[in-house]
Amino acid sequence: MPYLMQGRNESAVFLEHEVSLPRTDAFIRAWNQANPGLRIDVFHVAVWALRSCLERYPSTHRFVAGGRLYDRHGIWFSYAIKTKLETGAPLIVVKRRFDLDESFGTMVVGMHETEADYRAGKAKRVDQELGLLLAFPGFVRRILMRLVDLGDRLGMLPPSYIENDPMYASAFLANMASLGMPPVYHHLYEYGTAGIFGSLGRPTPEPGSPTSGPDRRRVMTVRWTFDERVEDGLTTWYGTRRFRQVLEDPEGSGVAVEAIAPDATRPVGEIVDDSARSSP
Repeated sequence: MPYLMQGRNESAVFLEHEVSLPRTDAFIRAWNQANPGLRIDVFHVAVWALRSCLERYPSTHRFVAGGRLYDRHGIWFSYAIKTKLETGAPLIVVKRRFDLDESFGTMVVGMHETEADYRAGKAKRVDQELGLLLAFPGFVRRILMRLVDLGDRLGMLPPSYIENDPMYASAFLANMASLGMPPVYHHLYEYGTAGIFGSLGRPTPEPGSPTSGPDRRRVMTVRWTFDERVEDGLTTWYGTRRFRQVLEDPEGSGVAVEAIAPDATRPVGEIVDDSARSSP
């Protein structure tokens, strides 16, 4: 397969499904009441659901490099956040490892702390590398990028380079709801190793549902792009089905609402109610 289809976008398969959110919203309300300083929204539950999916079907986040198929060490997700929680603030890309032995609460605390560090400018290595690259003329940039691609194919890139680059990840998640946008079928990046791209749309009320309150019934469209060389379609479908199962019913899937100690929290979470987010 890697020789028949040499690029990720040549190998891309697209999938879409609808996710029902009433039980998800109930879980989020309960969590935020128990943890006012550590608020969550649908995105946090979706990240947990994708982690659960890759834990159950680890072959779905392998990657292809140099015509070979490799297993990945650890689960790494990349996603974009705003530098400031206000309209018009620029986006930065966060990369974090999601260990299988951490609870949902530990994951949420870790995500908030990682995002706070990025917003505070404590993780600027990628920006520094890009700044150095952009200092060269165009033809030199192309040569350097080809050398990086060759090093990647030969397995010669140092771990420190890969671990800090957001394109070397199990999956890239786009939270389109935070921008008030519908989900898109996104391309895969030929650079790096991410073979999954997930796009979460803005939740919308079901027909006849109240627009707010505990009786509100919302649905969300999720769209995926997969590198078909990594795993067959049936296993991939099982994985997305697991993702939907966990996202639609977190507590039924074993996620408990727990009160996190105040000294372990930072009030840096985004607004839980997507209808309150600023539209572009």
